[in-house]
Amino acid sequence: MNKYLALAGVGSRRKNDELILSGVVKVNGKIVQELGTRVHPGRDRVTVNGRPVEVERKLYYILFNKPKDCITTLSDEKGRTTVLDYVKISKRIYPIGRLDRNTTGVLLLTNDGELANALMHPRREIERVYRVRLERGILDEHFGTLRRGVRLDDGIAKPQEVALLPGTRRKELLVSLAEGRNREVRRMFETLGYDVKGLERVSFAGFTTEGVARGRWRFLSQTEVHHLRRAAGLTS
Repeated sequence: MNKYLALAGVGSRRKNDELILSGVVKVNGKIVQELGTRVHPGRDRVTVNGRPVEVERKLYYILFNKPKDCITTLSDEKGRTTVLDYVKISKRIYPIGRLDRNTTGVLLLTNDGELANALMHPRREIERVYRVRLERGILDEHFGTLRRGVRLDDGIAKPQEVALLPGTRRKELLVSLAEGRNREVRRMFETLGYDVKGLERVSFAGFTTEGVARGRWRFLSQTEVHHLRRAAGLTS
């Protein structure tokens, strides 16, 4: 049961166990609280808090090179451009994590809820690499602070690696993080007194936008999907 719910994108297997034990999961109209309950996709009707939950039989894995002025949600009440205005397939897919509206670069999308939840879990420490462009060159003291960790309102943000890009007058850096807190990169530099003029995620879990133009996308190969599953700690 917990795997079925994970594949449907409800939550992690551990979180789904909690939902099952709390009595909000029903199979064919009956509350199920046994963690080992088996579900038959396509035959059994599963609900969580009264809402139907279904698992897609065909799974999709997509790499998208996100442009600026694009919202990483499935729809927008203000009518702004979303990722689905670019990635147009007939099946419902959703982004693995989010990028700010004006942050560009690597964004993965899927309908594999189990993989998405696993990749976003902090304990997996999935590497995210960003190219940052500042309005002025960063000072040595602030570069040192950045490497040691910047105190934000939700805790210390400490990059795995920080490097200045040569020939940019200290205005451009590569920053590697192992977590995906909201606007984390921008907030680090804002805290140090810098205005971020450009932000691109150049890598996520080892995937880059090489060969994929801005605003374009491609399906991942089976080998790439296996790589992602290993990175997420999923071996079955």
